[in-house]
Amino acid sequence: MAEQEEQVQKAVADPETYREALDGWMKRRMPEATAMRVHDVDMPRATGFSNETVFFSASWQEEGRPVTRRFVARIEPPDGGLFPVQAPGLEVSCALQHRIMQAVRDSGVVPMPELLPFEGDASVLGRPFFVMEFVEGRIPADVPRYSQAGFLVDEATPADRARMGESAVATLVALARLDWRELGLSWLDPSGRGEPTLRHQLDLYRRYVVKELAGREHPVLETSLDWLDRNAPEAPAGISWGDSRLGNIIWQDYRCASVCDWEAVALCPPEADIGWFVMFDRMSFDDLDAKRLEGFPTRAEQVALWESASGRKVADAIDYWEIFGAMRFDAIMIKLGDRMVRAGIVPADLNMPVVNGTTDSLARLLERQGVAIGG
Repeated sequence: MAEQEEQVQKAVADPETYREALDGWMKRRMPEATAMRVHDVDMPRATGFSNETVFFSASWQEEGRPVTRRFVARIEPPDGGLFPVQAPGLEVSCALQHRIMQAVRDSGVVPMPELLPFEGDASVLGRPFFVMEFVEGRIPADVPRYSQAGFLVDEATPADRARMGESAVATLVALARLDWRELGLSWLDPSGRGEPTLRHQLDLYRRYVVKELAGREHPVLETSLDWLDRNAPEAPAGISWGDSRLGNIIWQDYRCASVCDWEAVALCPPEADIGWFVMFDRMSFDDLDAKRLEGFPTRAEQVALWESASGRKVADAIDYWEIFGAMRFDAIMIKLGDRMVRAGIVPADLNMPVVNGTTDSLARLLERQGVAIGG
């Protein structure tokens, strides 16, 4: 199909087709469950830009007792994941997510959903997928941003917001303490020899940017990559969640109940996660001219909490890690923008892959460092 004719489509066309396919799949995966049936399928509108999400319930008999549970299916996007492929064999984004989620769940350091086995057979739902348990809770919204509307603005007390901020940072710290070797994550190593470093991530993102730009110019992003290369700190690699923000956590009573969305995971200094966290905090408040919510930890308080609990010092380098995060975010905006243009969501003449709010935010961060764009 010609590129201009591309349409964003779900892996399966309608809820009943999903229900039938998942019903058969669940019966095969849980043969011990009698009278298994899948029902109440909910298909949120797919964008085709990240994993498609489908909610469904399953009921069965277990030792003569009726059981009903809610599940979530995550289906590979038609064009694959947004983030750079970290290592050979990790091209299927939802397979990567399932693999790292199972490893982190087995470690027990942060709340994670129960996972059913990964399904790589595209004949079931049209693309690879995995199924996990549904976790009850609330998720801060992106649109409108949680700093402008929603339960954090309208319902939360200052104490609630403080508890949420502290719980979020504690989650980052728990992940930072994990030993990737003990978890058997050599498959995620971009070096291929057990020596992952920040340099590997910078090289990986530079190659990704060159590929996705396909000859187009992006002075802000190119300047950021050069600056990051020149100023790279020495820090040991660990497990970096990669998309560490409030909206990727399910919350119960303003405490972390489940850590979600692992498609950006990497073996990278875990300082990258606190950098991404404060970057997204800045984008959610400062960049939107939103008043800071009373009780929610400030940027300095977030960094201090992370340092105190992790035993690692990042304060002097936090600007670096925030720019590293903004570079990564701006890099994936190239691919995201191109997909939105192909889907007819934005016109091509807006040049969204290059001209967007993330680029503007990255430019401001560089300017604060006295960096001339294109210089």
